[in-house]
Amino acid sequence: MTRRIARRGNTLAPPDFIQDFLALESAGGVLLIGAAILAIFCANSPLAVYYQLLLDVPVEVQVGNLEIAKPLLLWINDGLMSIFFFLVGLELKREIVAGELSNPKNIVLPGIGAIGGMLVPALIYVYFNYSDEFALQGWAIPAATDIAFALGILALLGSQVPTSIKIFLTSLAIIDDIGAIVIIAIFYTSQISLAALAVALLCLPVLRWLNKRNIVDKSPYMLIGLVMWVAMLKSGVHATLAGVVVAAFVPMNNHEDEMHCPLTELEHDLHGVVAFWVLPLFAFVNAGVDMRTMDSSQFFHPVPVGIALGLVVGKQIGIFGFCWLAVKAGLTTLPKGMDTVSLYGTAALCGVGFTMSLFIGSLAFEATGVNMLFDERFGIIVGSIISGLIGYSVLRRHLGKEPAAEQLS
Repeated sequence: MTRRIARRGNTLAPPDFIQDFLALESAGGVLLIGAAILAIFCANSPLAVYYQLLLDVPVEVQVGNLEIAKPLLLWINDGLMSIFFFLVGLELKREIVAGELSNPKNIVLPGIGAIGGMLVPALIYVYFNYSDEFALQGWAIPAATDIAFALGILALLGSQVPTSIKIFLTSLAIIDDIGAIVIIAIFYTSQISLAALAVALLCLPVLRWLNKRNIVDKSPYMLIGLVMWVAMLKSGVHATLAGVVVAAFVPMNNHEDEMHCPLTELEHDLHGVVAFWVLPLFAFVNAGVDMRTMDSSQFFHPVPVGIALGLVVGKQIGIFGFCWLAVKAGLTTLPKGMDTVSLYGTAALCGVGFTMSLFIGSLAFEATGVNMLFDERFGIIVGSIISGLIGYSVLRRHLGKEPAAEQLS
């Protein structure tokens, strides 16, 4: 479907299709829940052996001396998730250039909330795991927010949810994604191969040239993106970051046809793929926690406890507390349609860290060779479920009432 774009001043800006976006994200969130439940069922049933065999299926691609050999699980985590991060990059660029984040006033509240929502959960995790150097690698796991899952839960409340809450949640999650990208780039890289990293860096001037020439054909960007992905995969810098980098160079404007926005059209094309295929498949292969052999020592290990409390308690304290202080200090105001209780409910909902938390967890603890006495996925699932239930319950009870007379001011 071709989308029309509107002028904002002297620049071309994408249309406001937030309702279409939310519809896709919400439906995708419901599918994500289903995929996670199916994975847990498979991992705790007679199908467990086949489930594990599926994850371990070897997949190899070789061109001359260049070989990429990984189990299916890592092809999904390193490969398909690059498409997800590419979409995240497109959303970031659109929002920063011509969306909600283009106005500094709109960034303050969700920005402050995102900082608190990353900092406090991480500190709670560190508190429980400061004496274990290996466990400390997972400090960023509870700092993440899963926008698709959160919006899927929010969709269950129907039309009674004000648009301002949806926009706040979306903006906060996008800023949270920026933080996650920075964290992955800095803290979750393996030994660096300078030769492979040089190849990845050489892709940047080519992408810049394509952007300057306003090349709107998708093929060159995809080709250079593939080269960059392989190079980053071999360099030790996590390959999914290639998606974010390539997205930054996709042009917003089409000088030959002002009715078409290359970035917006590409974003629209990928939303369905990511929401209905990439994220549910990622959830299915990563959420399968086998709880049949777990004992109390594993359930209450500091890693899953720190993650669960970070998501449930840390997100609420961090987001609600930081936003409350910012409003009281006069740095910003709550958007129309949002009051103190709905802010708290939204903060609780942000404790659903499912997809991004699982992804960061895989980076923190995969291929360590250490016989782990814990499963970080248990803490992620428990923390996300409790956060989702709290957020849903608070918002359902509050939004069904008359608007509160007293606003946080």
